[in-house]
Amino acid sequence: MHKMANLYNRIALFRAERGTSRRALAEAVGVNNQTIGYLERGDYKPSLELAMKIAAYFDVPVELLFSFTPFESVADTLRRAAAVGE
Repeated sequence: MHKMANLYNRIALFRAERGTSRRALAEAVGVNNQTIGYLERGDYKPSLELAMKIAAYFDVPVELLFSFTPFESVADTLRRAAAVGE
């Protein structure tokens, strides 16, 4: 039996960065705003079409929003970026 892979996402991070509400994102991609909440918590996996619509909404490649491995924390990303700049 093949185990379903976890699917991680950074939808909440992108929403916060852009000041976008769940409702606004949901309306833009044609889903219920509760669906966005389920996606953000990992309770629901998007269809390929929905994942691509969300990526297009934020104008980023789908890999920046979704991953089979956990994303590093924003703090770790910033620390790494600062270290590279030193």
